[in-house]
Amino acid sequence: MLSVAGADHIITMDLHASQIQGFFDIPVDNLYAEPAVLQWIKEYIPEWRNSIIVSPDAGGAKRVTSIADRLNVEFALIHKERKKANEVDRMVLVGDVENRVAILVDDMADTCGTICLAAVKLLSAGATKVYAILTHGIFSGPAINQINSAALEAVVVTNTIPQEGKMKICSKIQVIDISMILAEAIRRTHNGESVSYLFSHVPL
Repeated sequence: MLSVAGADHIITMDLHASQIQGFFDIPVDNLYAEPAVLQWIKEYIPEWRNSIIVSPDAGGAKRVTSIADRLNVEFALIHKERKKANEVDRMVLVGDVENRVAILVDDMADTCGTICLAAVKLLSAGATKVYAILTHGIFSGPAINQINSAALEAVVVTNTIPQEGKMKICSKIQVIDISMILAEAIRRTHNGESVSYLFSHVPL
């Protein structure tokens, strides 16, 4: 649809499946929220050196290992077994979170059932606090009620989806502004410069 509508270059962020780039016959730059997430962790989580990065499912293992490596902290995984779509049956934590700040990282959150269950699991396993950092905050259905009643310090999302309305009814939602990353990607593309710098740096 985008190609037929006349787009000749796509700039996107944290695609759920990076293979999507291969379905286009025009250039696609898939940017990452990771540099902005690292910056937020260092700025707003005072105890980040005693943290552990946690993936709420096995699919996000690559994402959490990359962030954990760059912060020089450990990582853990939650293996979840689903009986049917959008319903988690049971969760198994792989890793030691005792007496650490657990930082859940994922690419998107829809109903937030998984991260709220994961927070309960992490706290029962001895984590001192739980933060959730997600690139795309869809927050449909019961999401806001679930976040408000969950044992999460904060749910941090980027503004790839507007969050002003949600922030008014949920004080736990905090936003990382990624407009500068997209603006710099557009500027670099327009001037024929390399965009790959943005894969590991936040523009100043």
